[in-house]
Amino acid sequence: MLTDTEPRGSATAGSWRKGGALRIVVRAESFGAGAATVISFIVFALWAPHFLTAASMASAVQVAAELGIVAIAVTLLMIAGEYDLSVGSILGLAALVAAEALQAHWPEPVALLSAFAAAAIVGFTNGFLVAYTRAPSLIVTLAAMFVWQGVVYVATQGFAITVTISGFSQGLFAGTIGGYSVSTIWWVVLIIILSVVLLRTRLGNHIFATGGNLQSARSLAVPVRKIKVGLYVLTALTAALVGVIQLVRFGSADPTLGQNVELTAIAAAVIGGTRLQGGSGTVLGTAFGCLTLGFIEVGLQLASVPTYFFQGLVGLILLGAVLINLYVRGARS
Repeated sequence: MLTDTEPRGSATAGSWRKGGALRIVVRAESFGAGAATVISFIVFALWAPHFLTAASMASAVQVAAELGIVAIAVTLLMIAGEYDLSVGSILGLAALVAAEALQAHWPEPVALLSAFAAAAIVGFTNGFLVAYTRAPSLIVTLAAMFVWQGVVYVATQGFAITVTISGFSQGLFAGTIGGYSVSTIWWVVLIIILSVVLLRTRLGNHIFATGGNLQSARSLAVPVRKIKVGLYVLTALTAALVGVIQLVRFGSADPTLGQNVELTAIAAAVIGGTRLQGGSGTVLGTAFGCLTLGFIEVGLQLASVPTYFFQGLVGLILLGAVLINLYVRGARS
């Protein structure tokens, strides 16, 4: 039974007394992701030329941030026992909606907000179908992925839609602070907010309970359906945020925006210690997972390794992190 004072995935004062700080680190659900992040950083620091430069670090963090904005919301949904394979297509749809609105001469704030509105509608629809019809989330969101990918390709006819963005929106979504992209700030803010929600609020306990034991959660009057719908809306809104960020940064809505984001986000969450069965996971672990993937992508580019090696390395790290997390959970039990 979860309580407000001791949510799952957090370390308690008793843990410190029994085993000390080192035991807490070893037992943490994000241990596998933290180890993968450190290892990948060391490997590419020794192997890839110029990896330790400020520009390379900024590029790696930007990759991690734009993936991480979506992945931490996906993490909460996975903790609740559900999946969303449509976030990549929602990302592309949001960018398309905003681009079409700008080309129709809508006021820029309204055009960008329309992307979030469209994403929220799709997220609500996904959540409603999963929560109220009990259809498998993999099937519902896989269908949504195909539908919205098709809509984007039909609307764009396979060509990018070019737009002009004002200086204010550039600064808000695609600017830089100290050499790092603004998307990093968005990511850090979301990490803090969602970590607090997950580990220090009744809602967070309800999310854990929903994924840990659905029937028990219902018997304890946890609003399971509302939680699932809300989390699907959240994942859609974070996908829209990344879609708007990329639209503003590139100045165009490309029909390929968001491809494979859904699988990479799930991989980052699993690397971060999130259980595929639900009921366990941390936002911080997923953040480490995203940093690992960011280091790998930029490191391979600097090492002049073909980009298709990226997927292979992600698969190996994913498998290694899962095995480490299984061992750590076995030690905890």
